[in-house]
Amino acid sequence: MTTDRWDPLQDLLSLHEKMNRLFEDSFAKGLENQYFTCGTWTPPIDIFETESQFSLKAELPGVEKDDVDVRVQDNVLTLKGVRYQCEELKEDNINRMERPYGKFSRSFTLPSNVDSDKISAKLKDGILEITLPKF
Repeated sequence: MTTDRWDPLQDLLSLHEKMNRLFEDSFAKGLENQYFTCGTWTPPIDIFETESQFSLKAELPGVEKDDVDVRVQDNVLTLKGVRYQCEELKEDNINRMERPYGKFSRSFTLPSNVDSDKISAKLKDGILEITLPKF
């Protein structure tokens, strides 16, 4: 007769694998039910620097100009806005949703050499471009 030795580490690893499966299953079901697509999201942003300015580009596809707020206060640049889901879509008609909807907010501390009085912004083709001139 063969005896097996109890290995507590193996039980811990087994529990870890079960927890991972549980979270993966919940996440997949959440995507189908839109739990992870509504609420808040974070648009990707690129920041570039030249001798005379900084440029910030944010991807905001599907966001209207009136739904974006760009502010500078206390040397902090803040972008806030919202992307709305298409109103004509009904939950029964949705097979899959991967694009997030809802509010977003990003904040950046400005370098001391930015002339905050001359900052400009434009939204074109879903790209918000903010120009931050230097002194």
